[in-house]
Amino acid sequence: MSTGLQSLFPTRILAAPLQRQADAVFNRQLLRECLQLREDDAAGRAWSKTNYLGGFTSYGSVSRMHQMSPTFARLAKRIDRHVVRFAKALQFDLRDRRLEMTDCWVNIMPQGVVHSLHLHPLSTFSGTYYVQTPRGAPGLKFEDPRLDRYMAAPPRLPDAEQDNRPWVMMPATAGSLLLFESWLRHEVMPNPVARERISISFNYSWF
Repeated sequence: MSTGLQSLFPTRILAAPLQRQADAVFNRQLLRECLQLREDDAAGRAWSKTNYLGGFTSYGSVSRMHQMSPTFARLAKRIDRHVVRFAKALQFDLRDRRLEMTDCWVNIMPQGVVHSLHLHPLSTFSGTYYVQTPRGAPGLKFEDPRLDRYMAAPPRLPDAEQDNRPWVMMPATAGSLLLFESWLRHEVMPNPVARERISISFNYSWF
């Protein structure tokens, strides 16, 4: 039996550039298609008026962009290798099946728009690829999944290590992605800058 301080049940997040060398041409094409989708997707604009105030998301209308656009299909293939790496790190047994992208949608956040705390049910991995992140745009804020069970725990020191914080903000950087298990709650704080924060979110599942 091991003795001493141990770390059990870790929450892992993968943050990485989409590819080793930045592909500005590919990212510009994604940006154009995101903006064009907002223009074309009347159902998405209507859904966003009620569910994504001030912004645009195709979550409620066009949520499988990887099956509709060759550019988004290329994005999915580039994300796939990170998903394989993440699954290996978590030691998932996927010998008889593979994780596949099930959903892929666009989020556009103008100034003042917020994405409230949520998770992604019925999925294995979720993630975000950042298309446009103006200076000062918010990152993705993750919540410790044990937070509602802390009960009498004292507050953490202001300079507590990241592993011990109840919330962690992961920066948003254009050309990079974040991967996390879908049960992990997260949110985006209000965008304080005038330029739009544009991202592509997605889910993977093995069933």
